[in-house]
Amino acid sequence: MKTPSLNAEIGLNDEVLALAATRGDERAFHALYVRHRHDVLAFVTKVVGAEPDREDVIQEVFLQLHRALPNFRGDSRLSTFLRRITMNVAFDHLRKRGRRQRIDYDNDALDAAVDDGQDPEQQSSARQQLQSLLCHLEGIALDKRRALMLVAIAGLSLNDAAAQMGANADWVKQRVTRARRELTAMTARSRGSRRPGRLDAQ
Repeated sequence: MKTPSLNAEIGLNDEVLALAATRGDERAFHALYVRHRHDVLAFVTKVVGAEPDREDVIQEVFLQLHRALPNFRGDSRLSTFLRRITMNVAFDHLRKRGRRQRIDYDNDALDAAVDDGQDPEQQSSARQQLQSLLCHLEGIALDKRRALMLVAIAGLSLNDAAAQMGANADWVKQRVTRARRELTAMTARSRGSRRPGRLDAQ
């Protein structure tokens, strides 16, 4: 039997390709890579910036997708499944990067990043300031962390973020609001602990 060309496989839907990939068809997985790499690149760039390690982050995303495909049941679109993996990998990268550098946090940047009334250029600048902040989000529940990441860092609208999270816009807005409150409290405590002469509690 003649092996289908890559162009033919690219014409198949994600679910068919995912099933074939779980059965060891590397051509099918490569077709998924070709189809979704641009979106992954765009999201990773928004979150981590155009740094030298960006390509490593993208490769890790698709490596984890390859490992996770047997768990993909088709309950949601593959693009949504992949976006969750991308968010987790990008967050993990920021968390590790944050351990290697001092974090300066501007509370106004968070407000600007999630305010739909802000000028797009100001929002973009605010998101860049917030990239390093995400390393401090480990203490925030996963749903709130993801909502904040999608809205404040990736720049998605509430409706688009809701579609990614399988929720509605009001639910996402509530999670973003709660995450902002918790993050503000966390950074206030962090600033206080860095005051000269202050001793850490034992």
